[in-house]
Amino acid sequence: MGQARIIVLGSMIDTLTMEESLTRVEYFIENKIPVQHVVVNAGKIVMMQENKKLREIVNSCAMINADGQAVVWAARFLGYNLPERVAGIDLMMEILKMANRKGYRIFLLGATEEIIQATTKKILNLFPNITIAGYRNGYWSEQEESQVIKMIADSKADILFVGISSPKKEFWLAENIEKLNVPFCMGVGGSFDVIAGKTKRAPVWMQKAGLEWFYRFIQEPRRMWKRYLIGNSKFIWLVLKEKFLQLTKIGGPS
Repeated sequence: MGQARIIVLGSMIDTLTMEESLTRVEYFIENKIPVQHVVVNAGKIVMMQENKKLREIVNSCAMINADGQAVVWAARFLGYNLPERVAGIDLMMEILKMANRKGYRIFLLGATEEIIQATTKKILNLFPNITIAGYRNGYWSEQEESQVIKMIADSKADILFVGISSPKKEFWLAENIEKLNVPFCMGVGGSFDVIAGKTKRAPVWMQKAGLEWFYRFIQEPRRMWKRYLIGNSKFIWLVLKEKFLQLTKIGGPS
């Protein structure tokens, strides 16, 4: 099942709408093809500039969505046709709706024990027909690694949501995806915190204005200032640098 891909600042991105993304997710699940899904935002693209391993893993994923509005704007500024933002948490919620409707089995991995339990409870409240194949917090020792993998594989889950920070979740999924034996594996970062109610998501108008990062920043300024203020500045510089290189070449982006 092919799709158009663009390359923005070294990161491949699928030019998919939300509806098209869900069609692809269903295809992977129905055909039981173990795949790794990833979303990219400005911060991750900046991280990929210096982390070759992360860049290779992201670009090898079967499905790559543009999570941040800044990525959509950057792509269009550089001359590429990227139809819309497909935020990770929005895609996750739509996949949960699909699972509730079609009977797909869900496994939740990540966050603290308190958060993962609250997330599981909230999902069951929102989607009463959904099947939670299992859940586990995101903290384990090296000795427990094989037990975690076996727990997921034995659950017969159709979908695995991994709520662990980047780049740890990308590395872990890439290394273990064949052992997990789950058709669709998706890293969801801090989405469990949002679902559980630990952190609030920005109002829709801020999301559309590309200010969701700022809303997140003002909630936890001490923890987030470096990621957003420095990271966003680096991203803007990379975009402007790429635009300058385009303008010095005949024909612009290919």
